[in-house]
Amino acid sequence: MKKSSMISLAAIASLSALVLSGCATATPEAKRACIILPDADSGTRWEPGDRPALEKALTDAGFVADIQNAQSDTSKYATIADQQLTKGCGVMLLVDFQGAGAAVAKKAADQGIPVIAYDRPIAGADYYVSFDNFAVGQMEGQTILDGLAAAGKDPKTASIVYSSGDPADGNAKMFFDGAVSVLTAAGAKAAFTLAGTWDGPTAGTAFEQAYTQLKGKVDAVLAPNDNNAANIIAILDKNGKTVPVSGQDASVAGLQNILLGKQTATVYKPFKLEAAAASDLAIKLLNGETPTVAKTLDDGTPFVAMTPVLVDAAKVKDVVAAGDAKASDICITSVATACTKYGVK
Repeated sequence: MKKSSMISLAAIASLSALVLSGCATATPEAKRACIILPDADSGTRWEPGDRPALEKALTDAGFVADIQNAQSDTSKYATIADQQLTKGCGVMLLVDFQGAGAAVAKKAADQGIPVIAYDRPIAGADYYVSFDNFAVGQMEGQTILDGLAAAGKDPKTASIVYSSGDPADGNAKMFFDGAVSVLTAAGAKAAFTLAGTWDGPTAGTAFEQAYTQLKGKVDAVLAPNDNNAANIIAILDKNGKTVPVSGQDASVAGLQNILLGKQTATVYKPFKLEAAAASDLAIKLLNGETPTVAKTLDDGTPFVAMTPVLVDAAKVKDVVAAGDAKASDICITSVATACTKYGVK
């Protein structure tokens, strides 16, 4: 059962208190949006992208944005949440990290505070805002099929290495399931499946071991994101091999590899759209509204879903034009010629 009734009761209680006190101003905690980001690792979007976008939207609407970063530490995640809840929150917007968000969502529920699971699903959240992650996976699977077709190889007989993100991340399963649905429908199957991880070097090491076990017979690699793909491509480069490789995030490294013909495509998820949707939802909740969302997850959680975009070499310029990557970062050294060819400037 969702906490909408709890939210409504909390809102009624708050309104009653204001009437009795004769005060027309909302309580301080009702004006605060408490936000926890998962990490500040190099190359991630959270600090340079989501933080300023969320902060601006919320402060422009007249609310306080308390944004903290767990720095890839589940204990720190819990500590931040406790501190925020002690100060008071009108809404919590959480990006999960290795399952730490579920305990925080439970504590928020006990206090009648609505929770938005941002980008990654969290058990017990009231809302989920993200891209259609199954569709992201479908695009990754189609990337492999398109690459094999271009190479003149039959997916039914191709030697494909499957890899996925960290199983502790609820999105990883959606990505993988979406990709496998497309590949299975085409008759493809895994020649080798790597252990799931979001750590690029770990993915590279695991792929190198798989490459050795397969004696170099690798026709394609289903990589869950550009970071993993880059480390896998480094092993392929070392062995003088180029095969179809998928990815997502439209990172600088991913876009460079696509322009160089080393990665087939990436799935582009403009974080600005996600931040805008989450901010809009949070503002409505802070204003005491109960937003209606048409789509739901399998467990019934209201799901604000956005549509991802598949980017190949010809579309890299579109990511740059949107402001989510800089040509000056992409078009360096050996990539400069490819940038000229594909109009990236």
